[in-house]
Parts: sequence; C-alpha cells; structure tokens
Amino acid sequence: MATRMAPQRDSGRGRGRWTWPAVTAAGCLLVLLAAGRAWVTNARDPGGLAEMAAPTGGDLSPVLTPLALAGLAGVVAVLAAKGLGRRLIGALLALCGLAAALGTWTATDDAGVRTWLREHHVLAGTASATWDTVALWPVLAGLGAALMLAGGVAAVAWGGRWAGMSDRYERTSAPAAPRPADDRALWDALDRGDDPTASR
Repeated sequence: MATRMAPQRDSGRGRGRWTWPAVTAAGCLLVLLAAGRAWVTNARDPGGLAEMAAPTGGDLSPVLTPLALAGLAGVVAVLAAKGLGRRLIGALLALCGLAAALGTWTATDDAGVRTWLREHHVLAGTASATWDTVALWPVLAGLGAALMLAGGVAAVAWGGRWAGMSDRYERTSAPAAPRPADDRALWDALDRGDDPTASR
C-alpha cells in the first residue's frame, strides 16, 4: 500500500521538546565547565613562600565530570525514548543532578581542600596552609546541577506528552485506487478510454 510522509503539526504539548533539552543540556555543560576550573587559588605553605598547585572542581569532587557527561547522554536518551522508558531515564537524570549538587557542596568544604593539598604536597606542612576560594565556579556548578535536577523531574512529570525525535513525520496511507468489480467492468472501462487504475 502506498504511503506518503506528512508533516505533523506542532502542539502545545510538543513545545517542551525544544526548550527542555536546551535548558537541561546547559545545566550539564555548566557542571562540566566548572569541574575543569580551579576552585582554589593562591594556595601556599605555612611559611607563605612556596605556592602550591591549585585543585579544580573535578579534583575536589571527582564525580562532577562523569555526572555531567551522563546527564548529556540522558538528554539524548530522553528525546529518543518514549513512554515509561522516557520517565525512567528522566528519573536517572534527576538523580545525576542531585548527586552533582551534593558533589559541589562537598567540594567547597575546607577539609576537602586541605586533604587534597596534603595528598599532592607531601613535603609541605599543609595543616596551616592558606588559600583563596574562587566562588564563581562552585556557584555555576550548583546552578548546573539544579538545572539537571529540574530537567529530570520535568521529564518524569511531562515527558510522556512530548513528541519523540521520530515523531516529526507520521505515515499516512494514500487513498487506494478503486478496483473494477470484475473483469467485465475492467474491459468496459478500457473500451471507454478510461484508466481503471487511476484515482477518482
């Protein structure tokens, strides 16, 4: 049976398909960006003479980068899935956002910074080391984690109403050509000069 491809009209329910991935992916990218930047600067030994290497957000919380990458994969998976599968992936995405938020919180703890400095500067007395905290990157990481969490919750709550990536076009059947009732009707049509296979 012949088929034709007809564009499916966008509805209010499908609009979230375009806004949601942009916002959620932006959250993942914020976490990924912040995890690669130094959250501590001007770290020095107790004498204040030797400057120590500064840890990044990913150093202080190694889960941030994997969670951001998993979140980006989850955005694509939500768009490709349907129904219950989409909601399950949305729930996993929300968990990634929650874990990223917790990872951001733990990375800002002074004890974690001191531990990292002690492990990477064994010969220095890090018990009284000093450093400056860069507030921008933890804030951006927290914002990104919040967007991931919100995106996952939205996918669970409303994802079932969004059109999938393969739903842009729907297959519709072309009208079937009328068939002659019997062979005699076929020959009569040919005698009249009509094409019995043409659509009427």
